[in-house]
Amino acid sequence: MADLPECPSMSGDRVLPDELRAWMVVLASTGAVEQRLRSVVKERLDVSHDEFLVLCLLAEQPAGLRMTQIAELLGRPKTRLTYQIACLQHAGLVTRKSVCGDKRGVEVAVTEKARQLLTESSGLLAQTVIQALEQFVGPAQRDAMCALLPGLASEADAE
Repeated sequence: MADLPECPSMSGDRVLPDELRAWMVVLASTGAVEQRLRSVVKERLDVSHDEFLVLCLLAEQPAGLRMTQIAELLGRPKTRLTYQIACLQHAGLVTRKSVCGDKRGVEVAVTEKARQLLTESSGLLAQTVIQALEQFVGPAQRDAMCALLPGLASEADAE
């Protein structure tokens, strides 16, 4: 693991409660992973990071999801999601269909092509996530995470 700078929120006077400090660690580690994944996702899947998130979400839903559900789960505006879905559909990675009985509802599902791409790239993508977290998450960050996941500390003690 690389030498990590001391987390500013971990030293000195603590202004934030443990839970909020832990949430900041989650956000920072997520950012580190996203930054690493962007180039790998573009190179291997030829999609943006946001489109990749849509594919990952849909890959776990064999029947697909409604556009409104995808927007809610990913915290994305529906208008932006519409554009992303159109790009993925143009690339042959998702299908769209109207929801029976709801003229405004649209359901999206991944194609076999998308499943194949995700399967072929999953090892490299998983390794990219691990490497990003290994560089970011040190003892201070791990301790901060225990505020959100108290079981994390007891699991580590059991090892």
